[in-house]
Amino acid sequence: MRNHLKRIAAPPSWDIDRADGKYTIRPKAGAHPLAESLPLGMLIRDELKLASTLAEARKVLSNNIIQVDGKRRTEYRFSVGLFDVISIPKGSSQSTYRMFIDKKGRLILREIALKESASKICKVTGKTAFSGNKIQLHLHDGKNIITEEKVKVGDSVLITLPKFEIKEVLPLVSKAVVFLMGGKHQGEVGTLKEVSGNEATFVKEGKEIKTAKKYLFVVGKDKPLLEIKTE
Repeated sequence: MRNHLKRIAAPPSWDIDRADGKYTIRPKAGAHPLAESLPLGMLIRDELKLASTLAEARKVLSNNIIQVDGKRRTEYRFSVGLFDVISIPKGSSQSTYRMFIDKKGRLILREIALKESASKICKVTGKTAFSGNKIQLHLHDGKNIITEEKVKVGDSVLITLPKFEIKEVLPLVSKAVVFLMGGKHQGEVGTLKEVSGNEATFVKEGKEIKTAKKYLFVVGKDKPLLEIKTE
């Protein structure tokens, strides 16, 4: 059962019926941690309603038409996490969706405008130095980008899809617009006031709120660069 997960043991971020059978799909290790992702096959079947069974979902994926972040994916266990973009062709048009975290900490898929599907915001979770003043950035979604830009761990980068080129660096500094990935205020957007050690203060609707630095995800400077849908 290494490809499956007991429903009762599924992460709280999964909005599933835990009594509807014993097992569900286990996301493939790699892009996102288990608690921060949903398997593509589950999204095809349960969220997008493109199939009624897992077998049908796998057939849909085998057609090689579903894209995640601009890359075609056929693995039903492929993990889809925060701010990932799923694109589905429909006749001569295309439907696009982005993954968010709502205010209850659940992973949710919401439809977005086609123009927004060409960009994605990624948090920098680590760096590796190379010769020639080049730095490899390790991003929250498992991607790695080599750049000469001055970027710190905790900053975010706006990248193009599917080429994964950096369009803009979003520093973790005072007055930055931040999205909360976790904690009591997860799913909320506010303005960062200050960071002190492992703690931070952000402002929402004139109210100062304390949170952990690790929950901060910079999404803009004066306003979010991409639409945030948490409802």
